[in-house]
Amino acid sequence: MNTSRQPDARVRHVDIDGMYLSVALMDGRIIRTPLAWYPRLPSADPQQLAQWEIVGAGSGLHWAGLDEDLSVQGMLRGHPASGFPLQRDGATI
Repeated sequence: MNTSRQPDARVRHVDIDGMYLSVALMDGRIIRTPLAWYPRLPSADPQQLAQWEIVGAGSGLHWAGLDEDLSVQGMLRGHPASGFPLQRDGATI
């Protein structure tokens, strides 16, 4: 009998370094995205960045002091913040 479980894509922990946002999920996966994708985060100081909270029963992150909200689903899909210029094959799209 084959029993498969749905991945648990709820946030477990967040780590932020100078260039990346890394989000550890309950099922063991880690999503790592560039801070530059989220315009409010790169310009924040370390204390502001550390003030994240898990929201939506683990489906997202919120920085009250930065007015920033990110969803796990958006990160899993590779979606940067609205207005961030994506490049594909050297061209901005």
